[in-house]
Amino acid sequence: MDALITTDGRFAGLPGYPWTARHWSSDATAGLPLAYVDAGPVDASQVFLCLHGNPSWSYLYRKMIPVFVASGARVVAPDLLGFGRSAKPVHESDHTFDRHRGALLAFVDALDLRGITLVVQDWGGLFGLTLPMEAPERHARLLLMNTGFGTGDVTEGFRAWRAFSNSRPDLDVGALFARSEPTLTPAEVAAYDAPFPDARYKAALRAFPNLVPDGADAPGAAIGRAARDWFAQAWHGESFMAIGMKDPVMGEPAMLALRSAIPRCPEPLRVQAGGHFVQEHGEQIAKAALAHWATR
Repeated sequence: MDALITTDGRFAGLPGYPWTARHWSSDATAGLPLAYVDAGPVDASQVFLCLHGNPSWSYLYRKMIPVFVASGARVVAPDLLGFGRSAKPVHESDHTFDRHRGALLAFVDALDLRGITLVVQDWGGLFGLTLPMEAPERHARLLLMNTGFGTGDVTEGFRAWRAFSNSRPDLDVGALFARSEPTLTPAEVAAYDAPFPDARYKAALRAFPNLVPDGADAPGAAIGRAARDWFAQAWHGESFMAIGMKDPVMGEPAMLALRSAIPRCPEPLRVQAGGHFVQEHGEQIAKAALAHWATR
């Protein structure tokens, strides 16, 4: 695949984000480098696998990673291909549900991650929630934020977002974050823009809204339904849910529907000031999740 790499200089001095990038590649990434943060002790018994969505990257987890590391855990936060410090395939057709999901499965296997707390939001959930059924022995807990299963059922709110995205081939990422999370500083807004110097780097951003399974036979829909059914029948781990209440698309109604599909999922933490990118309130969420699990 033809791909671009964002220069390192665009990531220099990002506020609250001191982690250097590690890189991994395999046949599952067509040999392209997938960047990731790996913080905390490599031999920790608990691993927080933090998966971002569109159009964000692992910078979204900068307020959660220190809390998890302080608990003694290891934190692994990859940038999906097309995002962050990973390679960016330039053709929208290079971005498929199966390719991105396959890369994550291979990544987890390559790092031999175990004792995983799966931390997901947006596409992190559409991909991530399909992983535990493939390797149940690796997964122990869930932390769910403004996401869902990609079963082929979409809302009119999502269709409106998709139409908006499709009308903007050079999506203004920083402006999108600033609208969703108005407490962001100008430097933090710029950090979300950093991976994307111009429209050539944004093929994944254009592709992803159209990859959300829309219809029972859409690519990924059968896998999403299988994952939903697997959780209902076979999930024995712990979970915690936080909802950014100002999210117009994947807010409280969508999250309560997701909660009903996850056995023993407790009452959610409702983050009243949080929008879709609720990880901007991540310190509060991470501490609440750890406190909940400590009582189990």
